[in-house]
Amino acid sequence: MSTTTASSIERRPFASLGHADHGWLNARHHFSFADYHDPARMHWGAIRVWNDDEIGPRSGFPPHPHADMEIVTYVRTGAITHQDSLGNKGRTEAGDVQVMSAGTGIRHAEYNLEDEKTTLFQIWIMPRARGGSPSWGAKPFPKDARSGKLAVLASGYEEDREALRIRADARLLGGTVKAGDSVTYETTPGRHLYLVPATGRIEIDGEAFEARDGAAIVAGGPITIKAIEDAEIVLVDSI
Repeated sequence: MSTTTASSIERRPFASLGHADHGWLNARHHFSFADYHDPARMHWGAIRVWNDDEIGPRSGFPPHPHADMEIVTYVRTGAITHQDSLGNKGRTEAGDVQVMSAGTGIRHAEYNLEDEKTTLFQIWIMPRARGGSPSWGAKPFPKDARSGKLAVLASGYEEDREALRIRADARLLGGTVKAGDSVTYETTPGRHLYLVPATGRIEIDGEAFEARDGAAIVAGGPITIKAIEDAEIVLVDSI
């Protein structure tokens, strides 16, 4: 007998997100962050932060510290240039991903050195344990290789061998789905999923979501994502 139950799905409309416009940075916050505080949106499973950032040309975040956090950056348009206190430096373009394990402590800067606006999701995931040596990594993930499916881009699980490594009980997935097509994501009941369509309108188990809305899901079993318009989907699956 199947024990699968319906998933619990909460829509968080884009207009309801926290908002901070600093001129060079126009940010939307899916979870409490900086001056935005909502006790109902402190975290979701292991996810602590999901920021939807628009960074103006030739601007960015100057050097600042982090510790005990897994930070994943998914670039949507433009590019971001990273540099840190370990001597790492790299440029991550649209569709690609970078990860930073802050561990015992690291300072980093993130700049948009382009002549156009850069848009990205920056996602903070709580590590499974405190401490550890800090690290950084980046990897290209061509969109045509994840058309019509959700590919694992970053993961704390050994079986996801092609993904960037994070030290958390979570995985980040991304994919593109053409209008009218569907993808089914298999997950374990009780897992916490957070899904955002970066572009396009979708339905999750029949419930409608606009571009850049958040979907907070407690999985009852597999979920089915249908694209009403061509859509780019980003999903984190965590404990």
